[in-house]
Amino acid sequence: MTSSNGDTATGDAILLKVLLKQRHLHVYSAFSREYNKVAAKLERELVGTGPSKAQFYRWISGELATLPYSHHCRVLEGMFPDWGVEQLFQPYSGSIDFIPKPGIERIPLPVGPPAPPPRPTSTKDVTAVYTSRSEFVHELPPHQLFDSAKRIRVAGLSLNLLCQNYPDRSLRELLETGTTVEALFLDPAGDYIKQRDQEEGHDAGLLSTLTDINIQALRRARGKLTADARDNLRIRAYDETVRFNITIIDERVCVVQPYLPDARGVESPTIVTEKQDGPGLYDTFEQVFSSMWDRAKDITE
Repeated sequence: MTSSNGDTATGDAILLKVLLKQRHLHVYSAFSREYNKVAAKLERELVGTGPSKAQFYRWISGELATLPYSHHCRVLEGMFPDWGVEQLFQPYSGSIDFIPKPGIERIPLPVGPPAPPPRPTSTKDVTAVYTSRSEFVHELPPHQLFDSAKRIRVAGLSLNLLCQNYPDRSLRELLETGTTVEALFLDPAGDYIKQRDQEEGHDAGLLSTLTDINIQALRRARGKLTADARDNLRIRAYDETVRFNITIIDERVCVVQPYLPDARGVESPTIVTEKQDGPGLYDTFEQVFSSMWDRAKDITE
């Protein structure tokens, strides 16, 4: 029996899930790459025999009544040689940030009060890193990000993730049910968007046109809202060097993409952070967004 967040009924994650998260392998694509790498070292025939995506998420949710197939077990023990496969599917009650290393002998999972975690560092809240925006959108499409959100804050250049990749109807439904959206565009009439055109090698005015199209799309969506819902959508523009694309969902997840020289935004690496106790990158980029928003001019109407 599992809880709604994928942990066991006792509230403890299984050890496999904790270990994967610690190594940033808890996303299926990253796990599959590591699985095949280890499988190749064990036996070439094992490459490509990993679990399906659905199987993988059942594994880490703790839903399995029995252990996986024997060939899966072989590779898992190759990935985690200090633990037996039985241990990997047992609940772990310690801190996700602190997993004591077992000795040469395989030992039972720790019991009793968990050891205090180490002092958080600025990267403890990073939960996933993708090599490009395309890879990120494939693994975490916009509907998964936005569908249940109560507050959405986005800043960047043209904000295509919200304006082009998320249906207008879905956005209006969110706004009508109380979700607030704060959209911060690079000013299509400003100086810095012209510099970005040159940096990406576009014809003059291309990014201004695309950005203005997206702004007008949000304004049209706002115009179709009921009077009570219109104030839930706010649009601003800034005229500064574009450094980051920032998407913040509620007060829990922040997706950050730097703008690279001589590269389009879609080619940017993407970092996903989740808010936690103590300092972290989530707080850093939330502050960046807030500072930019406060300096920007309102262009909602």
